[in-house]
Amino acid sequence: MYFVAFVSFGVQAPGLIGSRGILPFGDYLNAIRGSLGSAAWREVPTLLWLRPTDGALAAAWMAGALCALVAVCGRWQRAALAVCLVLWLSLCAVGQDFLSFQWDLLLIETGFLAIFADGSAVLIWLFRWLAFRLMFFSGAVKLLSHDATWRSLTALGYHYETQPLPTPLAWYMHQLPMAFQKASTVVVLVVELIVPFLFFAPKRIRHAAAYGTIGLQVLIFATGNYTYFNILAVALVMFLFIEPHSSPRGPRCWIGIALAVFIGTVSGLLCLELFSVDLPPGGAAILRAVAPLRLVNSYGLFAVMTTTRPEIVVEGSNDGANWLAYEFPYKPGDTRRAPPAVEPHQPRLDWQMWFAALGSYEQNPWFVNFMVRLLQGEPAVLRLMRYNPFPQAPPRYVRARVYLYQFTRWGEHGWWRREERGIYFPPAGLR
Repeated sequence: MYFVAFVSFGVQAPGLIGSRGILPFGDYLNAIRGSLGSAAWREVPTLLWLRPTDGALAAAWMAGALCALVAVCGRWQRAALAVCLVLWLSLCAVGQDFLSFQWDLLLIETGFLAIFADGSAVLIWLFRWLAFRLMFFSGAVKLLSHDATWRSLTALGYHYETQPLPTPLAWYMHQLPMAFQKASTVVVLVVELIVPFLFFAPKRIRHAAAYGTIGLQVLIFATGNYTYFNILAVALVMFLFIEPHSSPRGPRCWIGIALAVFIGTVSGLLCLELFSVDLPPGGAAILRAVAPLRLVNSYGLFAVMTTTRPEIVVEGSNDGANWLAYEFPYKPGDTRRAPPAVEPHQPRLDWQMWFAALGSYEQNPWFVNFMVRLLQGEPAVLRLMRYNPFPQAPPRYVRARVYLYQFTRWGEHGWWRREERGIYFPPAGLR
């Protein structure tokens, strides 16, 4: 998973956070240093403070991918995993909008535990506790949000169509009747809210819980492009099949106890915070102190289900009258193009376009930077696109319109139909 994460992000990094990218990480570090002074390194823990250049950025992800392969081969495994953790944290710390997803945090937390993994009961239970928090928190936030679609059991009637990057199978699932969607929603809530408590049950019950959780992850993987998230979740669930077979003594025993105290304390405080329970004295300070390291996190996807699918179409023009559309590699654009199957790779600009469409460009400052890069014809950013309608020279003007996309129904042509809803970003030029 480290290898996939490093390579997937690395090939996109120049256009996302490189010096000529959408959100240059060097500018970000300079702003943090100007704001926080000597405390900047604690709030943004990254090796890239040492050399905030494009070369260092490339070296970080390449070294991380190499160390991941070393760990897979089984040589110097703990040392290789420790380097992977430091490098992945370093990238997440400067990735800004493009490296802030829950699976990026999950990889840090899982990778931290993996450094110490052995057959002891303490470590196996810590992995099971992480699997529990991942699943149970995901179910809890759905009810705590008071979202009407989850409470009425209609959430999956919208999900396949409105999720960030559906797969072709999602189109077929969306065609099924609402009775099926409601029944599926019940299954999701049961697997996320009830089944996790069986992770700590005797072997046979625990194994049944594992199979149920794996089944849900496989269905999510088949109907939506959620990068390496589902594979990583299944890897965690595998610890439900592993029985403790050793009792470490000496330093390793104390390491396990220290990990249990640290993770138990922080995750316990996060549980209280999730359920809006007042934290004990000093609890908030502990969470603030450990937050930059991202070693223990809170999880929960799709707390509020989106019920419509706005999509941004970016266009350029040389005369302000005739406009040509840029095409993104994976997000919906051309209504005749099938939804992709691209996991475990994550096209991070395509993902951010989904979030941007749910708000305004004022709420997504990175989008303005993106439009500027298109006007400049920046090659690193254009490589993130599927199709550039201005291959000879950048356009004089850019704009963005928003459309409401919907899956077609049985018998209709194409995969999507769309209806224009207005201007998202007004026509603008570099001047």
